[in-house]
Amino acid sequence: MAIDLEPPIRLTDLTDCGGCAAKLGAELLADALAGLGAGEPAPKELIAGLEPPDDAAAYLVAPDLAVIGTLDFFPPLVDDPVAYGEIAAANALSDVFAMGGRVLFALSIAAFPEAFPKAALAAVFEAAAAKVREAGGILAGGHTIRDPEPKYGLAVVGAAHPDRLFRKGGARPGDVLLLTKRLGTGLLVSGRRQGRTADADLDAAVAQMRTLNRAASEVLARHGVRGATDVTGFGLLGHGLEMARASNARLVFEAAALPALDGALELARAGVETGGAAHNRRFTRPALAVSDGVAPELVTLAHDPQTSGGLLAAIPARDVDGVEADLAAAGVGSWRVGCMEAAEPGVALA
Repeated sequence: MAIDLEPPIRLTDLTDCGGCAAKLGAELLADALAGLGAGEPAPKELIAGLEPPDDAAAYLVAPDLAVIGTLDFFPPLVDDPVAYGEIAAANALSDVFAMGGRVLFALSIAAFPEAFPKAALAAVFEAAAAKVREAGGILAGGHTIRDPEPKYGLAVVGAAHPDRLFRKGGARPGDVLLLTKRLGTGLLVSGRRQGRTADADLDAAVAQMRTLNRAASEVLARHGVRGATDVTGFGLLGHGLEMARASNARLVFEAAALPALDGALELARAGVETGGAAHNRRFTRPALAVSDGVAPELVTLAHDPQTSGGLLAAIPARDVDGVEADLAAAGVGSWRVGCMEAAEPGVALA
């Protein structure tokens, strides 16, 4: 549902970069976070945190209960305040689902210009609250500051059994890689800013970004999956590299099998690319092998920053058919995009 605003406002006019494409580059973050807390060992109750990095922090509060904490926020990537609130919320909630957890509650993180229309601000908050309810939780408060560039997101608290958490380091050689959403949101949003993305293609991308990863996470949890992450600002290859390093194995992606949103590959062929993709290329370059014959637009797609992207799960080969069937029954698309190999940690596009 869109809302009519008087005077009209285009959220994307208030920022030069939106969604997860606005994230700092992974290589810069790695340098900035290197050694953080190295002088003081983390308490044994912190079972997921910075060392090694995971999608969210997890803290053991009882033998059968881990509390999950995460936060995510970004500038607008669409003009409709309702869509912006839904996408920002779905993206933030995804980190709990990427850990195999359930959502308990969330808090808003908001920064808006003082002259921002009240109806638009209310629409962002209401849309986010509805998405949190859809995720099984409640929006319980938050904090807002003045900022000429709008930004919105959530801090999310969830829970899971500590023995059933999904971890980036849970993949094993021989596992099949499944992806649960198509790629190309960064390309389509960037192309829209240039007037090159068709309305229908952008609408499909927005619909996907609004979609929670809850159903996919619940299916994976029922099958006992242990290796997973979500694909967001660092792109498929960047998040794949994090999984490879944590699992001490190599991820090999089949370029021809990568699922693309309509219009994304055409934009990539035309030279469209986000600034975030350039960061992602620098991050993956030392550990990436691209086979001869892989089309350049597929390399671009694999580096494209995703907003509210899908889950990338490592599934034992014997279980793949059953996982795919249950994902389909839950209304979740899935694509086999590669496999894990016993080799030097890295990523390959073949």
